[in-house]
Amino acid sequence: MRMTAGGAGATPTYDDRGSPMSPPPDLPSLLLHNRIVYIGMPLVPAVTELVIAELLYLNYEDQTSPVTMYINSSGTTTATGQSVGFETEAFAIADVMKYIRPPVRTVAIGQAFGAAAMILSQGDKGQRAALPNATILLNQPRSQARGQASDIAIRAREVAHNRRTTCELIAQATGKPLSVVMNDCQRVKYLQPDEAVEYGLIDRVIRKEEISPLMKPSFISQL
Repeated sequence: MRMTAGGAGATPTYDDRGSPMSPPPDLPSLLLHNRIVYIGMPLVPAVTELVIAELLYLNYEDQTSPVTMYINSSGTTTATGQSVGFETEAFAIADVMKYIRPPVRTVAIGQAFGAAAMILSQGDKGQRAALPNATILLNQPRSQARGQASDIAIRAREVAHNRRTTCELIAQATGKPLSVVMNDCQRVKYLQPDEAVEYGLIDRVIRKEEISPLMKPSFISQL
């Protein structure tokens, strides 16, 4: 039987033992408590801020247990190709992934396009994966610069620099020559999971039979 205390306004709820019941945890908190980081939107500043904060917190909490990052993102563009963020958002996440001490596992689900594909490749070697129907895409940053010619030229140089940095990170992760990666990123290059394994972006494709039985989230036992 559940009881509520008397009095005006919001009242606490009590369980059968008379102990106050806390509200149920929100889903992101459940995932974070189980060392799961989920990127499910384009890499806009608000998403980057949350992902970095979660990685830093998990590093502070436990520097040995692995972190699993699930990626379902169109990168710094929308699904229609409209630019919504800067590649520096992805660079910040990639740098923090290397900065923290826990190993980081990456898993592509749905889509990992552009900058999100680069983040996918930055997981620890042997710990990068994709689900069977995920799609991975390599492309180059787009410039949406407008205004005076001098401003457009400055932005163009920055885009070229970001493109090279993205390709360098992918080349380091895949073991491919930088020239090969830069050539592949000049045009849109779609990779199915098995092709991504061959390319070196990920290490394996997670089949249904490989998925271990689900365990009850550890957060539940503490409620």
